[in-house]
Amino acid sequence: MEGAGAGWPEPVVRVQSLSESGAATIPARYVKPEAERPTDDPAAAAEGEAQEGIPVVDLSSPGDPATARAVAEACREWGFFQAVNHGVPGELLRRARGVWRGFFHQPMEVKQRYANSPATYEGYGSRLGVEKGAVLDWGDYYFLHVRPPHLLNRDKWPHLPPDLRETTEEYSREVGALCGRLMAAMSAGLGVGEARLQEAFGGEGGAGVCVRVNFYPRCPQPELTLGLSSHSDPGGMTVLLADDRVRGLQVRRRGAWVTVDPVPDAFIVNVGDQIQPRGSKRGLTCLDGIRTLMDINGDSLHMLILNRAAITSETELLRWQVLTNATYRSVEHRVMVNADEERLSVALFYNPRSDLPLAPMPELVSPERPPLYKPMTFDEYRLYIRRMGPRGKSQVDSLKAAGAGADAGDR
Repeated sequence: MEGAGAGWPEPVVRVQSLSESGAATIPARYVKPEAERPTDDPAAAAEGEAQEGIPVVDLSSPGDPATARAVAEACREWGFFQAVNHGVPGELLRRARGVWRGFFHQPMEVKQRYANSPATYEGYGSRLGVEKGAVLDWGDYYFLHVRPPHLLNRDKWPHLPPDLRETTEEYSREVGALCGRLMAAMSAGLGVGEARLQEAFGGEGGAGVCVRVNFYPRCPQPELTLGLSSHSDPGGMTVLLADDRVRGLQVRRRGAWVTVDPVPDAFIVNVGDQIQPRGSKRGLTCLDGIRTLMDINGDSLHMLILNRAAITSETELLRWQVLTNATYRSVEHRVMVNADEERLSVALFYNPRSDLPLAPMPELVSPERPPLYKPMTFDEYRLYIRRMGPRGKSQVDSLKAAGAGADAGDR
């Protein structure tokens, strides 16, 4: 058991240490309820969809209307797609995987120098959320801010392996540029100007960029746990570089889990989250459910929850659904672990400017399609995510019921 970082409710246990201990069973803290345990059975998926998999989109002609149509269809129908011919060199992808695999195989005392805290999550971590006694995921990670510049903290960037910093900077720059191209295609697919979504994110250079490297060690009982619990991503867009040897990502599709088979040198792209439940006539802002006291000092964020009982689900934080008025989908996904092989992935999150209120774009609102969401900022909702960790979407129905009840009471 390793020392706890400041703010964690319990001493932090490094999952890699558990894996390397040689134990034949996993601690009870990592055993998921039976209904949440993983399956990798193609027969369990909707007929034909396990074999079909998530869409593959060729980005070799990013300005082509056919590319925009393909991206838009994938975002509407799946919320996920694999991007090929994306313009990021394959050699850089392999180098990024290599340096981060090298970091996770450094001695524990080297990694512990970068132990994180829940104030920002930046650094070396092994849990998401600060609920005491929570069931934990079988995975370690490293989280870094890249943009905006005032959040970039070089002290949090590992020095080992020697080329990790340079490689991560180059990787973030190249994939960030890819995100700009994807934003243009998504905008065109909505029938608005190519720059419209980028403007909604704060304009050129306004978007935030952060990176999380996920490391899933070998697990003696993979059938009992998950590397990352079911969730939808609390940001604008995620571009994932999956492990090139071991599959593990699953996407929820019509009630079934579809395991993704990564295409070599492809990125897995998914659209992210924003607050507001679908189906409520009145709608709830984040401040209808909670009151937050934020002290923002550099990259330090602190929150006081005054009315936590009123919150029902952080996983309906559908940021892309807000801007597109639910035209594009944020989709639940999770990660399986493996008894024989470790697994590593690199996720780059492309987020709106944190203090910019977001609301459905006027071009996508009409009397027949009224706005489903109220304006709010990225800062306002990500604090709750950091406190509670991934929770799937199991409470969506109760959230809708609460909204319906409020409407009835108003009448």
